[in-house]
Amino acid sequence: MMHCRDRQPHTRNARAAGVLALVLLLLTLAGCAATPQLAETTERELPRKALLEDTPFHGQRDYQCGPASLAMVLNASGVPVEVDTLIPQVFLPGREGSVQPEMLGTVRRHGRIPFRIDGNLDALLTEIDAGHPVVVMQNLSLPAWPVWHYAVAIGFDLEEETLILHSGMEPERIESFKRFDATWARSDRWAFVALPPGELPATTDAQAALDAIADFERVQGAKAALPAWEALVGRHPGAAMGHFALGNARHASGDSQGAIEAFEDAVKADPELAVAWLNLGLLHRERGEGDQAREALKRAAALPGPWQEQAREALNAP
Repeated sequence: MMHCRDRQPHTRNARAAGVLALVLLLLTLAGCAATPQLAETTERELPRKALLEDTPFHGQRDYQCGPASLAMVLNASGVPVEVDTLIPQVFLPGREGSVQPEMLGTVRRHGRIPFRIDGNLDALLTEIDAGHPVVVMQNLSLPAWPVWHYAVAIGFDLEEETLILHSGMEPERIESFKRFDATWARSDRWAFVALPPGELPATTDAQAALDAIADFERVQGAKAALPAWEALVGRHPGAAMGHFALGNARHASGDSQGAIEAFEDAVKADPELAVAWLNLGLLHRERGEGDQAREALKRAAALPGPWQEQAREALNAP
């Protein structure tokens, strides 16, 4: 998907009548769009107004709204990176823009975790209220003539039904919920927050957070991801795979006792998580704790699935 003012050459030579027809069509479509309605719980829990005044602004030059948006959210999270540093990391000259995988990958390389958020206004405003500026992707034109654009949502006014964005060359741009949602919907409402390890989005579920942290760990390693796994199991104590991932990260960081505790929490949350029983048994064996090792390996070997044969081999090993 192309982003950031991806213009079509033939439209620049359109006759005036054609341009007028397109403008009228855009206005007609905008007039037909409905203002998105917030859930009653969102209306009740959010403040009437919010503004993340400390989010820095970087003007977005032609085709560079991706790097500029990243600089804004990374700076807000404590990473002192410049737009010019980010341009070669995310800007693809042949496509005159930045694509989503490069955006998310660049966030990880700079030590932050990109969490995709649900594509609705409730999630977007809730994240802003939690102190998280949100990178949003918009199509400022029609699907047939896309003009892709990244902006950073930093505030809202519920009474006025407006969103506040750092967008283009305009800091704190005000857009109606109706206008914003129409352009956001054309990108399938793609949005994310960039947070330091140990901080979670206000709106994420356990599986989405687990996936985001796992992607970060593959880039930055287990030690860097440890605070994120701790935060995940703290918020979602019933997430067995979260405890399992925490155990692996602790073990990779040299904390065998902490790993054992995490694997034990994993099998408490899901007694049929064979891979956690297997790792628990292997770790007990590594520590010379024979009885505990045999008990855990027996539990793993009794569970059908891809780990059963390995558990049986470990159990029968001298």
